[in-house]
Amino acid sequence: QPLAMHGADHDHHDSQDPHVWRDPQNVKIMVKNIAQALIAADPAGRDYYTQRLAAYHKELDQLQSWVQQEISTIPEKNRKVLTSHDAFGYLAKRFGIRILSPQGVSTEAEASAKEVAMLIREIKKSGIRALFMENISNPKLIEQIARETGANTGLKLYSDALSREANANSYLAMYRSNIRNLVAGMRSNQ
Repeated sequence: QPLAMHGADHDHHDSQDPHVWRDPQNVKIMVKNIAQALIAADPAGRDYYTQRLAAYHKELDQLQSWVQQEISTIPEKNRKVLTSHDAFGYLAKRFGIRILSPQGVSTEAEASAKEVAMLIREIKKSGIRALFMENISNPKLIEQIARETGANTGLKLYSDALSREANANSYLAMYRSNIRNLVAGMRSNQ
């Protein structure tokens, strides 16, 4: 069923969630595997690849520390958001955020009227005021939900793609932009 909720207290996936890069710890594993493959293909470049790996791991550690610091400014009861599709389950689990979504992990999934009505009731009950539209989603469903709940839209999350915009032209920039917007949105929750 398309209504998905993820977070520290709910980690159920109706289908396989491909968004593993939402957890910086997973990215550390991925870049280590890439470095090892590059070393195997180009043994003469071992020192360079090893240095770059160490430098990027340090940046990922700094990113994770910064994220934890930013999220800690939001009371736990307010760490909840609604996104137009569920691309943030790994982030939610890592940093203790509850994410509700009218679609599942695919942007092609359609939420039924019954599921949207359930979601609207949940939003009203939970005090969520932070609604996000990812950069690849059709905003009509989120706009409808915002009208019916009084929640705010306007902040953007980058879900499945980077952007030419400076705030999302690299993994680190995109992650920081998303966290800044998530935190700003969660500040309005009740």
